[in-house]
Amino acid sequence: MSQQEQPRRPQEPVKYGDVFEVSGELADKTIAPEDANMMQAAETRVFGHTQKGGSAAVMQSAATANRRGGFVHQGDATDVAAEHGVTVAQTDVPGARVTTEFVGGQVVGQYVEPRPVATTAAIDAETLGLGLQSAITIGEALEAAVQTAGNKPVDQSDAAAIQAAEVRASGTNVIAPGGIAASAQSAANHNATVDRDEDKIKLVDVLAGATGKLQADKAVTRQDAEGIVSAELRNNPNLTTHPGGVAASVTAAARLNEKADI
Repeated sequence: MSQQEQPRRPQEPVKYGDVFEVSGELADKTIAPEDANMMQAAETRVFGHTQKGGSAAVMQSAATANRRGGFVHQGDATDVAAEHGVTVAQTDVPGARVTTEFVGGQVVGQYVEPRPVATTAAIDAETLGLGLQSAITIGEALEAAVQTAGNKPVDQSDAAAIQAAEVRASGTNVIAPGGIAASAQSAANHNATVDRDEDKIKLVDVLAGATGKLQADKAVTRQDAEGIVSAELRNNPNLTTHPGGVAASVTAAARLNEKADI
């Protein structure tokens, strides 16, 4: 085989920040074979198999490329993955089960599995002649974001999405003083002046108990989700939404409400 026919060796390793929306130390880490193996094992424990096109598959492809390029060796693991773990967690929200994948505490993948909206409680309520609201509300969708991205530092894209959510929940353009939109904007302003992520205000600090903090609430619709996604995208320098974040959670809720014909 001539030199021109030789496969080209990668010039740079594939890092987490190249394939996942992560930040800080993890973004600069080269994806290693043992990281991928840990994610494959975690997915298999939860799903019974690895997800096609999921985080484990992406990590395995990246690790293989890095090994062929000589950047890592078989059995290598990044210190972040080894010290802080590679995990897959499941959270039940109204009408769905959300599975979130983490490397070093940061979200690298998320899957939403719809579940039947009808529950024993709903059947009992109908038997007793009681009304039971089974649609997922904006407030509940925001609370679901706490389960999947609660440790994410609040930035301007989060604040914009939360403001859009509050406006759509209330049906007015008035931002309530001391409400979640105002708190999110204050958190984003504060975080912009802070260097270390551990010192920043997180989504959980703003969105915990969101339903009770909203002056009004309503079932999430596709139009609500589109407006909230648009707000998050416009205020993100990379023009992306955060996996498991505000826009993602509201979009999942709207999709479930549509499937349930609510």
